[in-house]
Amino acid sequence: MTLLTVVRHAKSSWGDPELADFDRPLNKRGRHAARQIGEELKKRGFKFDLVLASPAARVRETLDEIAKGYGEELPVQFEPEIYDASERTLFELVRRIPESAHAPMLVGHNPGLQQLVLALTRDDGNGPLDQVRAGLPTCAVALVELPAPRWAEVMENSGEIRELILPRELD
Repeated sequence: MTLLTVVRHAKSSWGDPELADFDRPLNKRGRHAARQIGEELKKRGFKFDLVLASPAARVRETLDEIAKGYGEELPVQFEPEIYDASERTLFELVRRIPESAHAPMLVGHNPGLQQLVLALTRDDGNGPLDQVRAGLPTCAVALVELPAPRWAEVMENSGEIRELILPRELD
């Protein structure tokens, strides 16, 4: 069994129309949500030994705020291919996670992340999958349990969403 934590970046600012998409920062609401998510991850006992993340500004800031709420630094490795990645690219990235990683987190963008979670999981009738189908909101966290013993063996439609944390439920 493998566990993958998938996190969409927090709410970003559209305040500067001249700023490239890659460089957009978080807005105040996004910073607050990311810090709350960090606190909740710590409270629920989540551990991370690898964080694969898009290098976009809003993802970097999301991780900074999550770390503040979590109370410790996260082992982040920035992967340029995560920015604007398709579900297929992200799926192949998951299959290349080193076997030494037992508790990885993947942080990036929609629509790729939402499509990845849908591709990795099967319908279990317990609700979280329906919520993800409707949309993966900013700063949402999905803990996906996969039956594969090794990352290279992860198969589509094999996992289940064990936990879905939405920032709006933490306020």
